[in-house]
Amino acid sequence: MNSTALFSRTSPLKLFFLAAIPGAVSMLASALYQTIDGVFVGRFLGETAFAALNLAMPFVIINFSLADLIGVGSAVPISVCFGKKEGEKANNLFTCSCIMIVVTGVLIGGVLFAAAPLLIQLMGAEGEFADLAVQYMRVYALCSPVTTIIFAVDNYLRICGFIRGSMLMNIGMSVLSGVLEFLFLGVFHFGIWGAALATCSSMFICAVIAFIPFFRGKALLRFCRPQFKMGMVRQIVACGSPNFLNNIAGRVTSILMNAILVRLGGEAAVSVYGILMFAEGFIQPLLYGMCDSLQPAVGYNWGAQKFSRVRAIERCCFVASGIVSLLAVFVIALFPEQITKLFMAEAGQEILSISVGALQLFSLTYVTRWFSFATQSYMLAIEKPIPASLISVSTALIFPVILIGALWPLGLTGIWMNFAGTAVLAAILSAVILLKLRRELQRPDAVVPSEEVPAQS
Repeated sequence: MNSTALFSRTSPLKLFFLAAIPGAVSMLASALYQTIDGVFVGRFLGETAFAALNLAMPFVIINFSLADLIGVGSAVPISVCFGKKEGEKANNLFTCSCIMIVVTGVLIGGVLFAAAPLLIQLMGAEGEFADLAVQYMRVYALCSPVTTIIFAVDNYLRICGFIRGSMLMNIGMSVLSGVLEFLFLGVFHFGIWGAALATCSSMFICAVIAFIPFFRGKALLRFCRPQFKMGMVRQIVACGSPNFLNNIAGRVTSILMNAILVRLGGEAAVSVYGILMFAEGFIQPLLYGMCDSLQPAVGYNWGAQKFSRVRAIERCCFVASGIVSLLAVFVIALFPEQITKLFMAEAGQEILSISVGALQLFSLTYVTRWFSFATQSYMLAIEKPIPASLISVSTALIFPVILIGALWPLGLTGIWMNFAGTAVLAAILSAVILLKLRRELQRPDAVVPSEEVPAQS
């Protein structure tokens, strides 16, 4: 569908079903590669490999977060540019961002490859546990220049109205990743490095396919001669910072949590924490997909000064996020044992007992988590990176670290309660931000000159 017609004239509820539902399915599918990773590694390679994967994963995601910084950071101003009818500026943003992502992948991939043994050692891992984590991380580091672009092209497809194409790309990536991982681990009996190679291969293949409309000139966005300007780079970084800081801060928190868990409960505690993260991997992509898929439409209408339409779209986002989150509360609380055995079919009584209690406490997170998630997306879509970054960093790092200290006397139980406590504090912060900005958010629509009614004599 033509993206201009979709964003400017489709009713908000219909727009939600056309954009947000496929977006949610798309993001869930794209996140499933991590879940597939966890299931296959846990079942084919055992508990030590599963724990090693979870120890290395925060560093892998930090690498991907830099591409996401540029992808999201360029997508927001590109959408606003189209709302302002500035197509050439949008194309330059698109071209420069693609170049920046590839260069960043080379640099950060090189650093992660060289630093992998030291980083894992600092986490407190030793022996086979550490060796497996290093192998896993290094494959992702080597493939970084050709895989990280997948996170940006997803945004560009949605801006151009290829919402269904974005969804099919992400579904295809997860299916291909699953097939390759089964072959590499179950048939060829590769080690943990084979799991990483399977995912990286699927990312590269799908990224090449996704760029075909752009190379053929069939998309709204087109490659052009790049013109790098410091103001443009600052704009990309500012708009991408909330998501980037959320990812980085979240991974720093994960690294801190893993380091504590290694000392409090060893491999068993790290494995349970990994199960919580994989459970989150089913829910967060749904929330992110719904909100993120509506960002181009919100940004377009904000740029066109159709503020009432922005509010109508955001109401759909908040309501849907709340419904999905509350459903997640019941599913996680009612089926903790089944969720545990999905990743660790042969889990012993110790891990099973810890995991069931941890998941039940973790489920309370989604009673309030949806509100801060939707608010952060709203702020980002209307080019307000500072409030969005404040919510992001507070949710991913500041509140969890504060609660680690506050709940320390409770031991492992305090770690599992951290998530729900963080969500409550984030919801309060989000409500304060919305109240402070309510006058600007409630502005009336601008009057378009061509639609003005002539004065009567």
